[in-house]
Amino acid sequence: MTNPATTHPSSTGNAEQASTDGLWARNPRTGEVDYVVVPPSPFEVAELVGSLRTAQRAWRDLGLEGRIAAMRKWADAIEKDAALIAEAEGTDTARVRVSSEVPYMVAASVRDWCDKAPRIIEAATLEGRSSVMSDVTYTTQLEPYALLGIISPWNHPFLLSSTDAIPALIAGCAVLVKPSEITPRFIDPVMATIASVPELAAVFAYIPGAADVGQAVIENVDALCFTGSVPTGRLIAAACASRFIPAFLELGGKDAAIVTASADIPSAAAAILKGAVHNTGQLCFSTERIYVDRTIYDPFVSELVRQSEALELSFPDPAHGHLGPFILERQAEIVDGHLHDAVEHGATVLTGGPSLEQGGGRYMRPTVVVDVNHSMRLMTEETFGPVMPVMPYDGIDEAVDLANDSEFGLSGAVISGSAEESDAIARRLDAGAISLQDTSLTIGIMRDVEKVAFKSSGLGGSRMGPAGLLRFLRKKALILRTGPVVSMDELAEHNRGG
Repeated sequence: MTNPATTHPSSTGNAEQASTDGLWARNPRTGEVDYVVVPPSPFEVAELVGSLRTAQRAWRDLGLEGRIAAMRKWADAIEKDAALIAEAEGTDTARVRVSSEVPYMVAASVRDWCDKAPRIIEAATLEGRSSVMSDVTYTTQLEPYALLGIISPWNHPFLLSSTDAIPALIAGCAVLVKPSEITPRFIDPVMATIASVPELAAVFAYIPGAADVGQAVIENVDALCFTGSVPTGRLIAAACASRFIPAFLELGGKDAAIVTASADIPSAAAAILKGAVHNTGQLCFSTERIYVDRTIYDPFVSELVRQSEALELSFPDPAHGHLGPFILERQAEIVDGHLHDAVEHGATVLTGGPSLEQGGGRYMRPTVVVDVNHSMRLMTEETFGPVMPVMPYDGIDEAVDLANDSEFGLSGAVISGSAEESDAIARRLDAGAISLQDTSLTIGIMRDVEKVAFKSSGLGGSRMGPAGLLRFLRKKALILRTGPVVSMDELAEHNRGG
């Protein structure tokens, strides 16, 4: 297996440009295409798959305690090499603070799952006596999928590539991860941490590559997790269905936020701004539609503009400011297209505007847009950028109808004068997680509570809470008769009762 290797800088080509040497990656701050990964051949993928499958049996037989001990060693190794991982991911994503925090977030996730797993598995392991046949008892065997495949996105390379891998490994699966080719630099330092735990290294691998490698993963695994866009998710769901394997899909969002007349305007604006522009809006749960009661619409918009204009781009100093460049240059063009379409159909940009080039990177200032409606792509398609379209409503019924008027149903938010008011509205929204009195709270309860994506935003059960682990375990019932076997004579037609 060939690992990613750094090569000479280049000033031409796209982030996913293919060449005879491999796949090139673009530095989002400089615009230079300066890093190449060499994907595995089909033979190498098959060879790795065979090795992972063979090792999985010993990993399963290690037992829960043994797997937890190995995973805790990995958490220690991640923290030991946190600076190397952060530097690699930070180069690909142009983030300083977030990239430095992610290794510690992943290590904390490992330890938290290790703490929670024994109780989750114990609760799911049922034992008892049949309610129909008194001489029949049952126990549960939880059998992991032998090999889980993961195809992860570019906006959070390490965190989202490990979100499903951690509970799957604890459950006893072997795991093969194909991260996005857009952000591949973190693979080497992460693989080094895995290699430091030999029993884990035998069952856990990252491989670089584009769609063809992703297809090879799908063709060789027993279950698949995918995080990404709805169109790609549909293709992956079809490919998995053709092999009759489970597909766990976490897809796009178009999160709506409702701000009621009773809300505190500065606080609501701060929550909306954070939810919309953090990570330059490149999060699946970013706030992308804002519905505000007409009675406070004008002062709310003015406050949102004021707070937006106080934020700074992290240029020229990457360690200063609020918004870095787009990770993917093509994403900037998509966001610009949404803005252009909205303006063409009558929308007004109050602050911000189209992306701009700074030092080779593509940046966008926080952008507030008004005079919007649901005929515009900005209000219906996933934007994935720091854009805040704000629309007034008359009455809560209209607000709920507008928020639910979407093919997406990942998450959302309600901000009002009280938790009780927000709760009542949130219960009417068609989305899997609703933040009350704030935005983007999902990240804080990843391993605590279950939620599913509504509509086109996902498929296959919750990746959060106990289900985030149990979905990788098939339930087998072991059924024991303690009394004499029932004979066919006893089941004969002429022996029926009554």
